[in-house]
Amino acid sequence: MDRNEVTKKILTTKVKNKLSWAAIAEKIGQSKEWTTAAMLGQMTFDARQAAVAKELFGLTDEETAWLQIVPYKGSLPTPVPTDPLIYRWYEIVSVYGTTIKELIHEEFGDGIMSAIDFSMDITREADPKGDRVNVVLSGKFLPYKQY
Repeated sequence: MDRNEVTKKILTTKVKNKLSWAAIAEKIGQSKEWTTAAMLGQMTFDARQAAVAKELFGLTDEETAWLQIVPYKGSLPTPVPTDPLIYRWYEIVSVYGTTIKELIHEEFGDGIMSAIDFSMDITREADPKGDRVNVVLSGKFLPYKQY
């Protein structure tokens, strides 16, 4: 048994029971973005969240315990993603990464945007030319310190 097997069981049960990530998130008590990442094995559940997941997905005690272990983060199987949707994110960083870096440094100074003290919101934006995906990423700025 490992975390990947638990993730497969969660996904299988989600499909079988026709659950949505938003409905699961509501029961877990977190955003749909965090909950989805957690269900896919990228975040650590607390005991209450793990108990809710156990009930929702019919997990065993051992499977539930895996939800509370700090995971090895990084969900992509290859250095360059092959899934078309994920590849577009890779393309965005390839094309706009230096622009994002320059603008953050100009505004905040030398440092990074945290992916730990971080939030994300994904919504659908109606548009007469075709609906748009609206993604807001918000990370705390962490300046490099001098020592």
